Amino acid sequence: MQLESNKNLHEMLKKTVDKHPEKRAYSWFPEAGKTESVTWQEFYNMTRKVSKSLIALGVEKSDKVNIISYSSFKWVLTDLGITSMGASTVGIYHTNLANDCKYIINHSDAVVVFAEDETQLEKILEIRDEIPDIKKVILMDGSFNREEWVINYDDFLELGKDIPDAELDRMTNNVMPEDTATIVYTSGTTGVPKGAVLTQENATFAPASALACLDIYEDDTSFLFLPLAHIFARTTVYAYILAGVPTTFARSMDTIVDDIKSARPTSFNSVPRIFEKVYSKVVSGAEAKGGIALKIFTWACNVGYKVSDLKLENKSIPFFLSLKYGIATKLVFSKLQAALGGNLRWCISGAAPLEPSIAKFFHAAGILILEGIGMTENMSFTHVNRYDNYRFGWVGLPGPGVEQKIADDGEILLRGKNIMKEYYKMPEETAETITPDGWLRTGDLGMIDEYNFLKVTGRKKELIITSGGKNIAPSAIEGLMVTSKYINQSCVVGDRRNFLTALVTMDADNVTEYAKSAGISYNDINDLITNREIVNLINSEVEVINRDLASFESIKYVSIVPEFTIENSLITPTLKLKKSVIMEKYKNEIDDMYMSRAPETEKAGFVERRRIPERRISAFDNRGPRAINRRIIQRRTLASMY
Repeated sequence: MQLESNKNLHEMLKKTVDKHPEKRAYSWFPEAGKTESVTWQEFYNMTRKVSKSLIALGVEKSDKVNIISYSSFKWVLTDLGITSMGASTVGIYHTNLANDCKYIINHSDAVVVFAEDETQLEKILEIRDEIPDIKKVILMDGSFNREEWVINYDDFLELGKDIPDAELDRMTNNVMPEDTATIVYTSGTTGVPKGAVLTQENATFAPASALACLDIYEDDTSFLFLPLAHIFARTTVYAYILAGVPTTFARSMDTIVDDIKSARPTSFNSVPRIFEKVYSKVVSGAEAKGGIALKIFTWACNVGYKVSDLKLENKSIPFFLSLKYGIATKLVFSKLQAALGGNLRWCISGAAPLEPSIAKFFHAAGILILEGIGMTENMSFTHVNRYDNYRFGWVGLPGPGVEQKIADDGEILLRGKNIMKEYYKMPEETAETITPDGWLRTGDLGMIDEYNFLKVTGRKKELIITSGGKNIAPSAIEGLMVTSKYINQSCVVGDRRNFLTALVTMDADNVTEYAKSAGISYNDINDLITNREIVNLINSEVEVINRDLASFESIKYVSIVPEFTIENSLITPTLKLKKSVIMEKYKNEIDDMYMSRAPETEKAGFVERRRIPERRISAFDNRGPRAINRRIIQRRTLASMY
């Protein structure tokens, strides 16, 4: 397939502006209930202002410019202004601490920083004496007039008013495909963050390849809440620029529910955690209602799964089943669809594995989630399932122009114009990651079937090898664990041990609701970590999960710990577990789970540790959505998928 070719991001944007000058490009919510928007022509004119003002500040081609902000219209505006004139955008997660910001600012050799608001500005002011190369800090929202080093965004846009158009045109025309568009720092699950150098060619090829795989219509709209410091969100934005699809920005992660209802997108991209949260809320809400409402929900899900099975097998839906599904949709599924805007045709899940049973549940409810895969080092896109050709548990077919193969040790290798140039100032790490003939070593293990579909089976570095010699990929088990309404996060442990255990955190809403109904007193969620009845509840949930795992994959002991958060440095800004940090922090708890197989005694400072009973029956095993989840999805559906 011949992909549309663009010399650089500016050329890609200009083509869309010329095609759709008066079409809406971006919308956002200045406050609840109010919307502002710009057309493609207006957006383009504003990017030129950004570029000119950067030139006025002395920013030159190949200079690095930081943006530390949550995703917003101004983030995208600033990024396109930076990359159009030949400088390079270096995003910083708005959740990063000041010291983390200092590392990226200095390592990237940045000369200007854009800060979202005074909260982000305070981080920069805190490290001012340690970032000597920064010429100016631009405050994107709000006003700060206490010193000349900081300038407000509106004042910044006025700096370039005397820069001639011809000078900017000369610079935009001089941006070559091999020039650096952005440096994206890995979120650092292990070790020091590495800066992936991504070129203008990377940034224009990946969106073109991705769009060739997707079902895009002229009147489609998108919704963005992912952090733009992460390349998944940035490639999403570039793809929709190429397609001319309008995007609406969420105000924050806390307002997604309200904002998506207002935006009514036809598609959006997300990480699995969002779908997991929605799934848990829907199931727990049905169980909480009980009675006839729960029976209707259970019936609707059974109908939905039958329809889903037929769709997966490309079979027609019988008339009476179609009639039942219409009723199920009206009574149950329409509420979930409305909560996601009511206009969705598909969503894409990426950045981490999506538990197949959760994808199956949404499919049954009439919402198609297409799983894909990518990584920072390849512009976050290589594979995605197609709208008319998809499987749950697989990451789909490669995009046009992307080559794939499996190395002798099972590692997935990829090659294409989306592969990064290098790790910034890290030649040894670059050589370890990219082969001399251009293949990217992904670190993922996988398999390619006869139809060219790719399935990821685990991470090389995370692969657990038990003392009995069994190779186990923990991510699949962790995905199953969080389908429990009471389990929020899971970190499976067992490398060089003779059985698996897990550190788990609790779903605060559902566990506290259970505690209230059971008459258990507590002050906050952490008070329940050592409560015997809550420990038994979690153990029972894990025992149900174990029934769908091979004996060597089953979790023999669990230890309940406080939530893994960005603030306590146990997850990355993209919500990935920092497993080495977690296991070091909870080394005593892990050792305690392996000390003895005998039934336990409680120990001071630790949760009760006991062997999960082989025959204990969960309270939810034979009724309601828990039965749907375990018996219907995991026994019947997952078996048919593979």
